Amino acid sequence: MKIAVSAESTCDLSKDLIEKYDVKIIPYHVILGEEEYQDDGSLSSQELFEFVDKNGILPKTAALTVGEYEDYFKNILKDYDAVIHITLSSRITSSVGNCEMAAKNCQNVFVIDSKSLSTGIGLLVLSCAEKIKAGLEVKQIVNELLQEVERVQASFVVNTLKYLHKGGRCSAIALLGANLLKIKPKIALIDGKMEVVKKYMGKLDDVLVRYCNDLLNDNNPNLNRVFVTYSSRVAATDKIIQILKDYGFKEVYETQAGCTICSHCGRDTLGVLFLNREKDAIKG
Repeated sequence: MKIAVSAESTCDLSKDLIEKYDVKIIPYHVILGEEEYQDDGSLSSQELFEFVDKNGILPKTAALTVGEYEDYFKNILKDYDAVIHITLSSRITSSVGNCEMAAKNCQNVFVIDSKSLSTGIGLLVLSCAEKIKAGLEVKQIVNELLQEVERVQASFVVNTLKYLHKGGRCSAIALLGANLLKIKPKIALIDGKMEVVKKYMGKLDDVLVRYCNDLLNDNNPNLNRVFVTYSSRVAATDKIIQILKDYGFKEVYETQAGCTICSHCGRDTLGVLFLNREKDAIKG
């Protein structure tokens, strides 16, 4: 059976990794003012931030429709016998319900809720691609991925809560407190929902290094691969990458978040994402 691995653009994998692992991608929609774009690289994150700075209007994103997913899956199935599609967390977007409805109208489309975002999804996508290459049957791949979903450590530190507040993902009180106290919140995906799990204070670069070290101390990482994913590159990025290499990760990938993720997290956000070795490893 010829199996395709698929995800939305929110998996934030680089073009090189998408090509290397033959990942099929359906792009989200990003709205800037009166203009709508596909999150396929035609609009860069830098251009998105420049628009916000110039116009004072924050971007919006739109859920993918049942019809879009259905057309997308049927097109893939012209060349493949089955599709394993790994979605953005269902507790973040209504797209997942639309995706599941579309899958019912197609044959052999298996939808997995990542309970994650960005390269937290990407970790599962690459794992899926490796299982396909190893010749595993589709049901075994799906079962193993469902177990791995619970092991994804997906978190990030934001420099501003403005974007999350505008998108309804943090309260006005939290926004005011963070601004007044210059707090840099760490936000983690807990059972698919974004939650503030720690609050750092200090200069952003110092905070990010502390965040990275805390993650490694608080978790039980699988050292196969790790992603350092950001909305815009900060000075601490190189130091964080070196910390991860020194810790023993075999593959350390640096990736730029796409416009969908950047629309909600804002400039100068950075996350370190990996799989934990054990299901019950500490997360957050």
